[in-house]
Amino acid sequence: MESYYYSVASNPAQPIHGRLHVWFAGESQTKPEHALGPKIYDHYLLHAVESGHGIFRTESEVYDLRPGDCFLIHPGEIVSYTSDQHDPWRYRWVAFNGDHVGEELNRIGLIPEKPVAHISTESQVSGWIQQIIQLFHSKEVSAPIAAAGYLHLIWADIMSRSEQPSHITFAEPQVQRMVKQMMSYMSAQYAHPISIEQMSISLGYNRAYLSRVFKQETGMTPVTYLLKLRIDQSKRILRERPDLSIEQVAASVGLADPLYFSRQFKREVGESPSRYRIATGAASQIKGKDHT
Repeated sequence: MESYYYSVASNPAQPIHGRLHVWFAGESQTKPEHALGPKIYDHYLLHAVESGHGIFRTESEVYDLRPGDCFLIHPGEIVSYTSDQHDPWRYRWVAFNGDHVGEELNRIGLIPEKPVAHISTESQVSGWIQQIIQLFHSKEVSAPIAAAGYLHLIWADIMSRSEQPSHITFAEPQVQRMVKQMMSYMSAQYAHPISIEQMSISLGYNRAYLSRVFKQETGMTPVTYLLKLRIDQSKRILRERPDLSIEQVAASVGLADPLYFSRQFKREVGESPSRYRIATGAASQIKGKDHT
């Protein structure tokens, strides 16, 4: 089997308010049962499955996806996705935002209620995402404009080819809205020393009730989710800011004790923050050479 890897390239330009902006693009050969979420994002995130299988869950649907499928994560939607145990998927992804993106996606048919499209393995979507990755690695001044152009080609391809795959439906709107509020609160406040008690007071619910509902919907307690969110954010900071000390990284995700942070990071990730930074830094350099 192909070795597991993860690579991401970010847009070198700052976004212009209101305009379509491609934030980053990446690719990964995942490990068996590799899972992300349940969580929410503050941008659109489109995945194109190249090989393997996996499950994508939204607030109301479950999708069994395979090569030729795309799934779009909408901002503020609770989602999770898990790679197959025996045939883990390989995919590429692109993140974007903009004032009129929702209108364009409605025209394409990728709405929150139907975020999955079957576009066939003959589609060029994955290849165009690869072009965006290479553009961002190049750091060329034209990269942001070209990336937006490739994104429009991706939308056009999906619009012309999409077929809705089969799925399983389930929904509990009121409970899910509550869980969504909790996730939004933690996503906005994770960098601060918040507590579940503070969140309960802020949202106007009983803590025991909130914790019970959250675990029923997500499979984890709010405390566990908050810690996982902080660890996920610390991984991003470790990759993007090599100039920060481990103490500074810990403080940036709301954990004042660097020793506690390091212990929890190792338990969640399988290696210390320092070793993770070294390993991902080396992988990024190797991947960068592959594109030259």
